Amino acid sequence: MKRGLTTLLVCALPVWLAGCSSAPPVAEWRVQTHGASERATEAYLSGHTRVADSDWARAAQQAARSALPGQVARVRLRQCAAQVASLVFTPCPDWAALQPDMGPELRAYHHYLSTPWQPEDAAQLPLLPPSQQPVARWLANRVADTPEAQAAAAAAQLGTLQGMPDPLSRLVGAAVLLRAGQLSPQALALAVETASAQGWVRPLLAWLGVQAQWAELAGDVGTAQRVRRRMDLLAPPPSDAAR
Repeated sequence: MKRGLTTLLVCALPVWLAGCSSAPPVAEWRVQTHGASERATEAYLSGHTRVADSDWARAAQQAARSALPGQVARVRLRQCAAQVASLVFTPCPDWAALQPDMGPELRAYHHYLSTPWQPEDAAQLPLLPPSQQPVARWLANRVADTPEAQAAAAAAQLGTLQGMPDPLSRLVGAAVLLRAGQLSPQALALAVETASAQGWVRPLLAWLGVQAQWAELAGDVGTAQRVRRRMDLLAPPPSDAAR
C-alpha cells in the first residue's frame, strides 16, 4: 500500500507541476517591451540621454512587433510621462502618427500629459490611469476663493500627492499641477524630495530650479542660495560615458 501511494504521488507530480504553469507564457515582445521601457525610464530620469533614447527606440520596436498601434502608443506615453516628470513639456514622441488609431483612454492620457488640465476636462477623468485620477479630481474640485479655502486646498493637494506611492506618478501629478498654475509650495517641496530620494538627476535639477526661482521671487535669499547649492552638487549631470 505504501509503495502504491508513493508511485501515485511520483506519477502525479509532473501533472501538478504542469498545472502550476498552466497559464500561457508571456509573449517575448511583451517581455522585451517592458524591460526596455523600464531601462529607458531609469536612464532618462538619471540623465543618461543616449542610453534612454536607445532603449526607448528598442521598446517601441518591440511593441511594434504586435502591429498594434496602442502598444506603441503606451511606450511613447510612458516616455512622455518621464519628460513631464522632469518638467520637459514637449510633444509626446510619434503621437501625430499614432493618434488616428488611439482609443479614448490613450487620447485622454495624452491630453492630460500634453495640455494644461482644466476643470472642464473633468468628463475625461474616468479615462485616465488610476494613479493620476486623484490629481485630476483635485483640479476639477478645487475651490480657493478665501484664505481658509486656499489653505484647505493646499493641504488636500499635498495629501493627494503623498497618497501616490509610485515616485514617477507623483512627479507627473506635481508637474500637471505646476503647469495648471496650481502647485503649492508644500507640494513643490515634496516633488523635490521625491526626485532626491530616487537619485533622479534630471527631474531633481528641474524641480530645484523651480524652487530656487520661487524663493528668489519671494525675496527669500537664504532659501534660494541653499537650493542653488544643492543644484551645484548635481552639476554637471552624469554623462552617458559614465554609465
